[in-house]
Amino acid sequence: MQPEPSMACTVRESLRLTTLPRLELQMLLGHAMSRSRAWLIAHDDEVLSADCHASFLQLCARRESGEPMAYLLGYREFMALEFEVSPAVLIPRPETELLVYEVLAMIGPIDHPRILDLGTGSGAIAVSLAHARRDASVWATDISADALAVACRNAANHGVDVQFLQGSWFEALNAGVAVDGFDVIVSNPPYIAQNDQHLRQGDLRYEPSIALTDQADGLSAYRAMVMGAPRYLGQGGSLVVEHGFDQGALVSELFKAAGFDHIKTLPDLAGHPRVTTGSYNG
Repeated sequence: MQPEPSMACTVRESLRLTTLPRLELQMLLGHAMSRSRAWLIAHDDEVLSADCHASFLQLCARRESGEPMAYLLGYREFMALEFEVSPAVLIPRPETELLVYEVLAMIGPIDHPRILDLGTGSGAIAVSLAHARRDASVWATDISADALAVACRNAANHGVDVQFLQGSWFEALNAGVAVDGFDVIVSNPPYIAQNDQHLRQGDLRYEPSIALTDQADGLSAYRAMVMGAPRYLGQGGSLVVEHGFDQGALVSELFKAAGFDHIKTLPDLAGHPRVTTGSYNG
């Protein structure tokens, strides 16, 4: 039986209150107390205040109902950086780091590369690239004002300069500032089909639908990007996109039909096709 929020409870006792995994309990308790996991271990006889205890129990209840840890804690690590996240943005995934590493490899020999991130969400991709390449000029777009607010804070928190523009895909550039000649256009767009059962499972139930599905076949964002990218890419510039494990061949065909060459699809750590790239030479 769980103690009432008003009852005195030590750190050690608090970590026994639910059947949640111990690591999650430590993270939630540390968040409630504004303390690190190391501190909790070293001070397991510390008595929680009534407010901390109540906050911890509330966090546990939300987690037990399925709410993502990232939203409960308010952050997620990506590319060894801590990013603010909220229900306004997609939670950054480890698979997406492949996208960032591929872009970094592409721009390796380029001085002052110009990069565009479409549908930036939390800004994880754009900010990570700007952080790794301080000489880069990075633009990022999103249709959601709430998402852009999160992305702006993440850029500020990591001391990088990213130009954020609001709008749908390339429309954000047209409505904001005319920019072309990008070395790389990168995106992790919504690619889940509207009737996919995964939308009703796990963390996806809590994430913004607009960042997960195009409300169609899962390919509409790629059609828009592949057809629009040549106008904004410099000579030999590249388009790099993340996609679902079963979409690699379909996305590659879209690249080919639009005149891209040097098309390749890269696997993630699980061996699933995850990132497709292509260059455009006009």
